[in-house]
Amino acid sequence: MEYTTLGSTGMTVSRICLGCMSFGTGREWMLDPDESADLIDRAIDLGINFFDTANVYSTGESEEILGDALDGYDRDAQVIATKVFAEMDSDNPNASGLSRKAIEQELAASLDRLGVDTIDLYQTHRWDDDTPIEETLRALDDAVRRGQVRYIGTSSMWAHQFAEALHTSDELGLERFATMQNHYNVLYREEEREMLPLCEKEDVGVVPWSPLARGVATRPHEEIDATTRGQTDQYLAQMSYLQGGGEAINERVQELADEKGVSMAQISLAWLLHKEWVDAPIVGTTSVDHLEDAVEALEIDLSRSDQEYLEEPYEPLPVAGHE
Repeated sequence: MEYTTLGSTGMTVSRICLGCMSFGTGREWMLDPDESADLIDRAIDLGINFFDTANVYSTGESEEILGDALDGYDRDAQVIATKVFAEMDSDNPNASGLSRKAIEQELAASLDRLGVDTIDLYQTHRWDDDTPIEETLRALDDAVRRGQVRYIGTSSMWAHQFAEALHTSDELGLERFATMQNHYNVLYREEEREMLPLCEKEDVGVVPWSPLARGVATRPHEEIDATTRGQTDQYLAQMSYLQGGGEAINERVQELADEKGVSMAQISLAWLLHKEWVDAPIVGTTSVDHLEDAVEALEIDLSRSDQEYLEEPYEPLPVAGHE
């Protein structure tokens, strides 16, 4: 395993972050607690110390499963990240969003489900148009000062919104967002236009979600429906990964994988790991074998010409992931 400092936090994390959205009963392809624990155990064996979940994943089940699975390990050796924003209770209008009330009650619930006193990285899942950013940042700053949270981060939004949030923190002397969890992979590179240069300038850690394009970057494009997730993932249908030059990129990923004797997933991850502004891609999987493959991607060297070959067919795509 390789390790890196997460943005400007000084906190050391593995270069692969295990995404925990697959833990629970939210979808038919997800893992039960025992299967999830096996995956977490193997991740720790492989040197992974960075785990990302969210309160909304299987409506809290993912946090519970992660907390239970990590209970027998040295808590100080692990880095737990979770998120807040999405609706947790349709009967409670304050169980979503980024108001002080929502943040404080959802943070308390996440701490309880995870079985910890402090969350290492607490992230806002999306931008809240209904709550002033000052209120959100003050609530998060208070959580850090109370010792419930060590660092704060955020996720997909427009670059101008992120710039406003960072400026507000600086002006008011509040805790700054230390990380950006955004949508970025070899088939979707719109973040390179504004968000990633902004993160680089501000020394913000980047932990991309969907680094394998929801599986589209892991198999030939004509086989996307070959898995249960590919057949049932409604969110996948909203993505435009194979539009424009997407099919050509997918074919070039396959070509390079065959040439190097590795999997398409490993080539796609290796491409992302070669990007200097990326700290740790969030790899979600339901398979120990696929997790092991992801870690082995750290050993793959892509030349500059390899990277350019993968990138050359790319065409602008509709922005996706901010909703």
